[in-house]
Amino acid sequence: MTSLDPTLFEKARSALNYSYSPYSRFPVSCCIKTTTGKYYTGVNIENAAYPLSLCSEAVAISHMVKEGEKKISEIFIIGLGEALCTPCGACRQRIREFADDDTLIHIGDDKGHRATFTLGELLPHSFGPHNLEQSHD
Repeated sequence: MTSLDPTLFEKARSALNYSYSPYSRFPVSCCIKTTTGKYYTGVNIENAAYPLSLCSEAVAISHMVKEGEKKISEIFIIGLGEALCTPCGACRQRIREFADDDTLIHIGDDKGHRATFTLGELLPHSFGPHNLEQSHD
């Protein structure tokens, strides 16, 4: 496993201040680093109609794609509380679209790094772009 890029944590921690989480009072932020070395942050954005809320990972991925990037190198996700704030199932699948099984997902809180997983550990036997490519062979 490679060493943790400190910029990922710093950018994710700074973004945490912009979380819009008036209902859950559970702010979440993340920072994505792409394979080209660019960084994109996101925060959770809640809505009174809960299904319309956005996860921080979805926001960061949207920013990344809008800028023409398509490949995630690693991610740092910050959530407060004792439990690790790993990506929800939907965000694991969103990440999978732009990452490989060995992509590092770092989990922490506002104080620092707490754990690292690979996408393959969080989403084993996932369905991704490679499945569709194989179906055309």
